[in-house]
Amino acid sequence: MSHSQKTINAQVNFFTSDEALSSVELVSHERWQALLRYKQVFLKNEAEDPRGYPYMNQEVAASWIRSRNLGVNPATVVTRPNMSPEQLAKLLDQHRILIDITNSLVKSFKNLLFSCGYLLYLFDKTGVVLLNEGDWRRFPPLFADRTSRQGIVADEHTEGTTAHELCFRLKRPVQLLGPEHYCEAFQNCIASAAPIQDENGTVQAALVLLSQPLQDPREDTLKTLSMHSFALTTSMAVAIETGLKLNKTVNELCSTNRKVEALDNHLKNTTDKLIAVHHTLSATMAFVEEGIVAVDRNGTIIFANRDGMRILKIRHEDVGKRNIRDFLSSDSTLMAQAEKGEIIRTEELIGVGGDRQLPFQIVIRPIINQATDELNVAVLKFISAEKTAAQASAKSNGMAVHTFADIITDNADFKRTIAMAQRFAVSAENIMLTGESGTGKELFAQAIHNIHRPQGPFMAVNCAAMPRELIGSELFGYEGGSFTGAERSGKPGKIELAHGGTLFLDEIGDMPLELQAVLLRTLEDKQVMRVGGNRYKKVDFRIIVATNKDLYQMVKDGQFREDLYFRLSVLTVSIPPLRERSGDIELLNKHFIEQYCLRHGWKIPRISPAAQKKISEYSWPGNVRQLQNAIIHAVNTAQDDVIKPENLPNYILADTCPVKPGQLSDTNKIGEILCLEKLEKAAIEAALLHANNCPRTAAEVLGISRSTLYRKLKDFKINY
Repeated sequence: MSHSQKTINAQVNFFTSDEALSSVELVSHERWQALLRYKQVFLKNEAEDPRGYPYMNQEVAASWIRSRNLGVNPATVVTRPNMSPEQLAKLLDQHRILIDITNSLVKSFKNLLFSCGYLLYLFDKTGVVLLNEGDWRRFPPLFADRTSRQGIVADEHTEGTTAHELCFRLKRPVQLLGPEHYCEAFQNCIASAAPIQDENGTVQAALVLLSQPLQDPREDTLKTLSMHSFALTTSMAVAIETGLKLNKTVNELCSTNRKVEALDNHLKNTTDKLIAVHHTLSATMAFVEEGIVAVDRNGTIIFANRDGMRILKIRHEDVGKRNIRDFLSSDSTLMAQAEKGEIIRTEELIGVGGDRQLPFQIVIRPIINQATDELNVAVLKFISAEKTAAQASAKSNGMAVHTFADIITDNADFKRTIAMAQRFAVSAENIMLTGESGTGKELFAQAIHNIHRPQGPFMAVNCAAMPRELIGSELFGYEGGSFTGAERSGKPGKIELAHGGTLFLDEIGDMPLELQAVLLRTLEDKQVMRVGGNRYKKVDFRIIVATNKDLYQMVKDGQFREDLYFRLSVLTVSIPPLRERSGDIELLNKHFIEQYCLRHGWKIPRISPAAQKKISEYSWPGNVRQLQNAIIHAVNTAQDDVIKPENLPNYILADTCPVKPGQLSDTNKIGEILCLEKLEKAAIEAALLHANNCPRTAAEVLGISRSTLYRKLKDFKINY
């Protein structure tokens, strides 16, 4: 430790004695004076490291070091624009909406704000001054001939440590006491900066309030000035963000800017007193669709917008008297998370009267006191679980598009199957769909959903196509930090997202046994707990499952839970394979040809009798899905607007043209007929179609290992 460092530490130890800490004013003065001494020592000694100083904020210390390494002169300050008039005009035009909204807000209480001696700055994210207001005569002589600093670039490269530069770096509100500034021109001022974010949470600009130079840091107003300027800056930044959001919404809904002008006029007509700022913010918050509640470090509610009061069922007179903990469960960690100083998204059960609790997703935006690193205020945004689930469901494409009218058939037996499914659809009981792969089980599931719960989400999960270790989190969701790679805020599972709608579990026979017990409990209690969670959430959904396996035999073999089987198979629909639907093969292949060609604007080809014979003779182990894929292949390879046998996939020709003894006498063709490579490739393609392109199931059908199958897929250049 250097001699100067030891001297400073000794002085600080003296100033932090019990006697010296007897008043808030003296503590503020001591910190101010200590920072001044640190600054002097740091600037004189190039080897000095300020990060070990008491009272020293680590982020500020790191910025001092960077500023020194960049060669910033603390005795100078940028006074003239760094860019050409053309560049500045282009930049101001890019930020015109942001500047106008800020101007409108400032004008509503400009007289009161500037009578206190503040300068107001609006910086873009590169450090360019977009807007400034204030009385320059109260500031150092180097500003005396300046009426505007618009267009200057004030970043760490030009002015060193500033509140707005740290605000951009830390992505949160920042306050600097005078000596913490790197430039000496600001060493008697207090600067408060707050970030302005877009709808995606990206910081686009920063708002800064700079106090007039303080002649005596001991004065009683020091603490009040710092707290009020910090709170005012943060509130104005939130109001500007809300104004930007409203502007975006209005532009999307209207072809003109009438509502933008109305909002602008509303802001211009507000009074110039501080109480008007509160009313303006309250009116702005009323436009926000979610509940907004602000609490102090003790949890006392100090502000709530209209929706916030509706959610908590409180009145205006309750603000300042009620505590947020009154509405939280006993094991809630909301306030503890707010004290971490990070923007966090969490889920809480909110008490709304009696024993009734409703789930909400809450976004916590803390405001930290820079001097003490303690929580000042936490702004909470309440989003209902239903809205969150609806948004997540929309992102997951949780929609059912098919109805029973989309099922094409002329087969009488299949029509009876459809009629049975339609009767089952109006019931609330669980439904099991059985049938081979490709028979249309998901189509039936969507059609049933669109009769029973057409307005709700349709969430589909293929249990066979998902890694075993991920099925649990996919179904039940997980809390943030439950496992490596988990999203920080957690994620709802498909069961949560199916609330109010239908959960479709395809290939239910592939669900691991250990998860079957959890699913059974969920079906019995109609509540779900996320992986890594500690509380249940009520859900309302109808479950439809599908399988191409003999589940009852799996129950006998101990591979599927008997109790779950009987709960899922309350109503069972057996969907016949395509080969048993006489007359439907020809009907469907013509339908697929017409639909595919119409979608691409192509001329519809006809099917030659020989090709139709091959199609009708084939067994179609992959059912309707395989038939559709084969028709697409045939249409794309057909010439002269005629589909011939050679346009069909090889596996159909191999299956419908078995080798006969008479053919083996033709020695010229015997090699082609018995080519193992072609037969093997055709078998693999048929198995993949049968298994719905699932390699694991295809390997089982072929009786080979998955590694062998993957190798042959590569050798034969088969895409799946």
